[in-house]
Amino acid sequence: MDLAAMREHYESEGLDESDLAPTPLEQFTEWFAAWVETEPFDANFATLSTAGADGWPASRVVLVKGADDRGFVVFTNRHSAKGLELAENPRAALTFVWREVARQIRVVGDVEQLSDAESDGYFADRPRGAQIGAWASAQSEVIASRAELDARWAEFDRRFPDGVPRPPHWGGYLVRPRSVEFWQGRPNRLHDRLRYRRAGDDWVVERLAP
Repeated sequence: MDLAAMREHYESEGLDESDLAPTPLEQFTEWFAAWVETEPFDANFATLSTAGADGWPASRVVLVKGADDRGFVVFTNRHSAKGLELAENPRAALTFVWREVARQIRVVGDVEQLSDAESDGYFADRPRGAQIGAWASAQSEVIASRAELDARWAEFDRRFPDGVPRPPHWGGYLVRPRSVEFWQGRPNRLHDRLRYRRAGDDWVVERLAP
């Protein structure tokens, strides 16, 4: 089924409570698998929104590197703007937008740092250039020029001729969802919005007006 036909099918069939998996992570896995089959560019793009102690919101696109029954995993420099904001206010939102198939997923949850072991494991699998980049870039800080950044990259490339260790300021975060909304586009802007909301150890499913 091509993208146009898939979108038409989804918009026609809609999303019913009876379609949903028992948990939002299972439902995400089903939708994500269908999305990956369309061979999109970087299927795991999502917008990560945070806010520091001052309350000002900030959003940026990140790559979500994992999703399991605990939640959603992202990695970053912990001294970056988002890292500092998460230290001050460990809550975040993730938004996946798959326009080609008229689908959107919105996640809101609490955030915690991943263990060093998990961060080490992921870092070890990154390409060498990205590993060096994690050392070279003082992410979100003002720099004088591109030449300064290139010089720092070359410096760390020389410093680590063999294996590159994970920088102590770089690691993973887990977004543990409190709510996950699945949005399916429908005709006449009467979209289907079904939200899982955490209620103790269980999930409550609610339909929201579009």
